[in-house]
This record gives sequence, C-alpha cells and structure tokens, in this order.
Amino acid sequence: MPKKCLFIIHVLVICQICPPSFARLKIGVGRADCTGPAAEVTFMGYAKSSQKGCGIHLRQFSRAFIFDDGTKRAAFVSVDTGMMAHSVRKAVLFRLNKMYNSTYTESNLILSGTHTHSAPGGYLMEFMYDLPCLGFVKETFDALVEGITTSIERAHRSMVDGKALLSYGEVLGANINRSPTAYLLNPEEEREQYPHNVDKDLIQLKLLKSDDTLLGAINWFSVHPTSMNFSNCLITSDNVGYASVLLEKSHNKDAPIGQGRFVGAFASTNLGDVSPNVRGPRCIDTDEICSLMSSTCRGEAKYCVAAGPGVDMFDSTRIIAEKLFEEARRLLDSPDGHPISPPINYIHRFVDMPSQNATIQHPNGTTQQVHGCLPAMGYSFAAGTTDGVGEFGFSQGARHGSSQWNTLRDFLFQPTQEDIDCQYPKPILINSGRISTPYEWQPRIVSTQLIQLGDLFLVAVPGEFTTMSGRRLRRTIRDTAINNGVSGAKVVITGLSNIYTSYIATPEEYQMQRYEGASTIFGPYTLTLYRKVYKEMVEAMLTGENVDPGPQPPDLSTQVISLVPPVMLDTSGFLKQFGDCLVQPLPVVKRGMTVFALFISGHPRNNLMHDRTFLTVEKRVEARKWKVVATDADWETKFIWRRDSTLSGGSKVTVEWTVPLNAAPGKYRLRHFGYYKSLFGGTFPYSGTSKSFEVIE
Repeated sequence: MPKKCLFIIHVLVICQICPPSFARLKIGVGRADCTGPAAEVTFMGYAKSSQKGCGIHLRQFSRAFIFDDGTKRAAFVSVDTGMMAHSVRKAVLFRLNKMYNSTYTESNLILSGTHTHSAPGGYLMEFMYDLPCLGFVKETFDALVEGITTSIERAHRSMVDGKALLSYGEVLGANINRSPTAYLLNPEEEREQYPHNVDKDLIQLKLLKSDDTLLGAINWFSVHPTSMNFSNCLITSDNVGYASVLLEKSHNKDAPIGQGRFVGAFASTNLGDVSPNVRGPRCIDTDEICSLMSSTCRGEAKYCVAAGPGVDMFDSTRIIAEKLFEEARRLLDSPDGHPISPPINYIHRFVDMPSQNATIQHPNGTTQQVHGCLPAMGYSFAAGTTDGVGEFGFSQGARHGSSQWNTLRDFLFQPTQEDIDCQYPKPILINSGRISTPYEWQPRIVSTQLIQLGDLFLVAVPGEFTTMSGRRLRRTIRDTAINNGVSGAKVVITGLSNIYTSYIATPEEYQMQRYEGASTIFGPYTLTLYRKVYKEMVEAMLTGENVDPGPQPPDLSTQVISLVPPVMLDTSGFLKQFGDCLVQPLPVVKRGMTVFALFISGHPRNNLMHDRTFLTVEKRVEARKWKVVATDADWETKFIWRRDSTLSGGSKVTVEWTVPLNAAPGKYRLRHFGYYKSLFGGTFPYSGTSKSFEVIE
C-alpha cells in the first residue's frame, strides 16, 4: 500500500478514537537556568565589543515543551539567548542520546533563541559571529548546553496526559517596523491584505493536564528584545524574558523565580524588522524625525536613535513586557481555543543554500531562474539599526561602496565578479563566504525543520525573517498543507532556530539595502529559496516521502579560537575577607525606594550559580529566622559587579533592591553569595550579610 494511503488511514483512525475536543496527548514542561558568565564577557546582539557584562538583572532560562501522541514525540525549546547555534544543538543532542537513546533527534527537537541582546556571546563558533566576543567562550557554551539539556530532562520526567489549545490575541503599542520604507517596496496588493506593517498577533499554545490544570504556555509575538540598549551591561532576558517571568509568577504563587510547575515562554518568530522602541527613531540632539531612507541625522547614523515608551530602557522593558503578559494572561484565562489533535509529525533537512535553485513565475507569464549566493554582508550591515547604531560612519540604504573600504575589503577577502553579480544590488563589505581563515565565518549549510502538531505547523527557521518574509513563508506552508489534506492548517514561525544565518528580507526589501537586506547573506532570492525548500518538506512530511538529510555543517569545535582571558585569582584586600559588607543599607527605607549594600567579592565567572543566586533579599519572620523574598532573578534586584583594578584581582559587588510597593513592613537584610579563586588554585565559596534595615509604608 502506498505510504500516502497508510498516512491517511493513520490520521483517520486517530481522529475516530480521539476527537479534536478531547485530543489524546502526553505533554511535559520543564525549565532550567542557563545564565552565562555575568562579568567581562561581551554580549551577543549589538556586536559591540565594549558591551561586556557587569552583573545580572534577569537570569536566562531555557523552557522546554514536549508533545507525544503515543506514536511520535516532538519537543520545542525556547531559550533566553541571542540565537541558537548548531554547535549547541549538537552538544545537547549528544547528551540527550546518552540518557534517552534516539528519543530526541535533529528531526524532532527545535531549539529557538528569544534574541535578547543582553546575554553573553561567544558560543556560535562561526568566526564572524564570535569575533566581537574575542572568540569562543566555553563558559557561555557550557551554560547553554547544560541549561537546555536540563530543561528537556525535566520536561521528559514530567510527562502527563494532557491537551493543547491554540488561540490568538492582539497586542497594540508594543512594536513598530524599523524599516518601513523597505516594507513599502513590497507589492501594494500584498500589503493591503494586512492592517499593519508588523504582525500584532500574539499566538498562544496553552497546555493543560487532562483535568484542565494549567501546565504551561508558549506565546509567539513579533518583537525584537532590544528594549535594553547597548549601554546596558547587566544580563537580562529583556522584554520577552520579563513577560515570561510575569506569566510564571502569576501562576506559580509564592515560588521563587525559575521554580514552580507552570512554564510560560515568549518565543521569537518573524521579528527581523520589528522594534519595541515604539516612539520611533528621532535625532537625539534636535528631536527631529530621522531621514526615513538612511536613518541618519545630518548624514550621520549615530544621532538617529529609536526610543521605547518608558522614561529609560528599564522602564521601556517593563512596559512592553506587561503588555505581552496581560494579553497572554487574558488568553490563558479564557476557556476558548482551537484544540490541537494528533498526529505528531516532523521533518528536518540540512540545506547548502548557495547551491539552491528556484524558478520564479512573473505576473506577465515569464519565468526566471534564480539561485543562492555565497554568504556576504553589505555596507548597511555595519550601520546597525535604529535600535543600536553601528560604527565608522556607515548608514543604512547604501547601494554603493566606497573606494577606501573596498580597498581594505579586497586586501582581506576580495569578492569575485560572480559574487558581486549574485549579491547585487548589495555592495559587499564582508565577503564571508570566501573566507576560511581561521575557520568558517558564516554558515552556508543551514538547518530547516518542521514539526506538525495536528493542524498546527511549527516552522523552525535559521535566522530573522522580516514581517513580510514571514507572512509569505506562512502562506506557502499553509497552502501546501491544505493542498495535501490538512484542512484549516495553521502556521507559526519559530525564529532563530537551530543555527543562525542573520536576516531574511523579501527580494523587494533587499533592493533598498537597509540593515535587514544588507544582512540577508545568501542574496536577493534567499526567501524564494526558503519557500521552495519548506514547500518540498511539507509535501514530503505529509506524504511520508523520505528526504535526503542533506550535508552536515562542519564541526568547528576543534578549530575555535578564544582570546578571552581566564580569571587568574581574586584578592580581598588587606585585613578584609570575601563577603565583607563595606557599605551598609540605610536603616529605614520606604516602599518604592532602592536600597543597596556593597560587598567584597570574587569574580562571578568562578561559578555561574545555576539554580542558585548571587544575592538574596530576606525578611525576618521570627527572632532568628529569615525568609528569602527575592533573588538575582527578580525584576526588583540588581547584581552589579566591578573590578578594582586589572592587576590587583580585587572586585566589589553592589546588591540593589527596589522595594516593591506591596512589600510587607518589617525587618529585612541583603546577602551576597559567590566563589573566590585562590592564588594556589581552586575556587571556594563565601557569603556576606548586611545589617538589617526596616521597610515602612
């Protein structure tokens, strides 16, 4: 019997046994700390080598969700990090294979980065992406691998009979298009199909036990986690991460942040041209509107900066997060939702993008053969965006190079005429596809993947799709699924998944060469090629056709270079001890005030304190008994580290706590925990405690 017939029979049998309103699934949820090194490691996102960590505002978490229909199993993991790396996924799968054999594979496991720009980098292994971080950072890599693996392990152990409901909400005032002039190059008849130039939908997959007890929720919303700008040096999961904290806190009553049964993720989707800085870009010295084409003020990009809705970046983060949280909570509280039924299915394929070809059918009936290019970055990539401007005077919308920069480029990595023609009208600044020294600069082999949960399709994409790119890909997959028998197919793009390849703009947007187009590394027809690849994969998955797994990406783990200096030793100073409190908190504080204490500290990289904390805020509940009311994962706290001097090895930590407006009056204290490194080797724990202080109304 043909495979397609067997597949249809399988679906019909499942639907008869288990009607959609009572979908039979097993579901597991899990969460784990994956916070990277909190000091002196460059953050990944803005590509600013000067943006090195100096502490923690919000911890990073990995949130895992597993689905099983009794025949097949699939897992989706949202991780508070810039993007996902093939090397990290490979290491996670290696560990899972040792625990669970072949239960989790490249085909059924999606790892998706939230895209926070305020978390440690150095884990991608491709040379260009790790370069601002001075190469590979093993501590970041290990933290992600350990945290992701643990979250999946916890989800695996928590599997119960359950059900899933899909619902749609809308969030206004939380995102804008940061390249609206490029968006306008898309066909008018296409743009008229949508009310906004960014997606305003919040898509929620609600997960419940069979008795309707909430287990968790995955929320997808299109927005860059760039409310925190590149002046920030505290690790934070930014707006979507804080939305997750709020959602989990609302359902895990009295549990510390990062603990509790309910797991709620705000995952990335097609956020490529979407900013949370809703007040838009303005000239910082005159408050005039920036040039719409180049995002400059008087010809310079550094003066054109987009602002969020708050009084500062922390306030803007809070406002955006609360908007997302409120809509997600509304959907969770509603009994409505589309039931997700079996079957579960999945497919994965590695694709060598420069070798891909496609045929374009033009409206006038003519056809055009197009193909992929070797990776390359354009001039406007160096300009950055209005969320975070670049360096060296570059501006967006550059369609021509300069003789000075071209001379330097040609000395380092001269493009061929074939490269120039293929990437046109992008003026090539970094010809990354032709460089193999010291090792691969950007991937040419990408991971493409689909997971089917009944009539819901999760599309794992290896980069940042712009708004219209995402809409076109969703439409392609939805139409293909419907044509292959999945009535009412629904599609969610899971962004920055499995491997990172920068941006994917539409061919029309590419022509303007703003930041997103200049960072579309495989050329003007990148989206066209992806639509073809994913269409073929949907057809193969739904018909049971075997597909070529494709060529494996290169293993760079033996080639990586790291110039990040290790922690040599810590010193406490003459007649001082680690943990000594040098500056005590005020004796009496009111709600809403910020209280702080200063401690002698070791280097935070000595121990990342996973599932622990560098600080606690404690309330006295009895004469000698204290209760922890906040940790370094709470919004109201900040763990701020600074080095005394490079040579001395001494450092200090400031523990800050903004007293919540609903804090109970009483006696409180601040504590700091850490590890110091001895001159004679080894790291050793220490702690410090402030004097108590009183909180009054």
